Amino acid sequence: MSVMLTVLKYGDTVFGENYIFTGGEKSKQLPITFCIYLIETGSRKILVDAGCDDGSGFPMSVFCTPTEALAGIGLTAIDITDVIITHAHHDHIQAVHHFDKANIYIQKDEYESGKKFIPEGFKVITFDESYSIDGEIFIKKIGGHSVGSCIVLFEHDCKTVVLCGDECYTDRNIKEKIPTGASKCREKSNAFIEEYSKEKYIVFTCHDPDVMRGQVGAKKIF
Repeated sequence: MSVMLTVLKYGDTVFGENYIFTGGEKSKQLPITFCIYLIETGSRKILVDAGCDDGSGFPMSVFCTPTEALAGIGLTAIDITDVIITHAHHDHIQAVHHFDKANIYIQKDEYESGKKFIPEGFKVITFDESYSIDGEIFIKKIGGHSVGSCIVLFEHDCKTVVLCGDECYTDRNIKEKIPTGASKCREKSNAFIEEYSKEKYIVFTCHDPDVMRGQVGAKKIF
């Protein structure tokens, strides 16, 4: 399968260290980014998360809307065939209303809190533990960060690419095996870090501060 992966960054802000890392200081603020991802296959343009149009209440030092980031690579909402929602937190789902031509995939427990963001008439596909798109792009429930939070996996260059939603926030979580401090189920968050820190995976996060520091827009990964 030939796949192209692009990161779409739409903001920079700060977040409490205690949320990003287990054992972090509550009073300490660390930089984070806001990102979503675009997977392009032969027939599909798949967004992993929709992002938000309003900064999600965070004080942004730089910001654009996700659709503005898409426009930077010549795409509009109508070009998107599929949107995978990793979980139903505001900064990952609020802008889904732009993508009325796309299939929307969301884990069934997350749908209960996420359906308020999805307009009536949208094509919504819910699932329990996993779902595959064309047998090539796989959505898997982890349930660490939130009740039905998911990751997205596909094969590239003899490794498994993992788009991890908020199962961890930054590359440091993976490299130093530090689970996120923002966890609905600590056991599942710990298990996620233990598994996906293995060398056979290439993990991409949604909030790593080193992604296009001080800039917004799109950057091709491969």
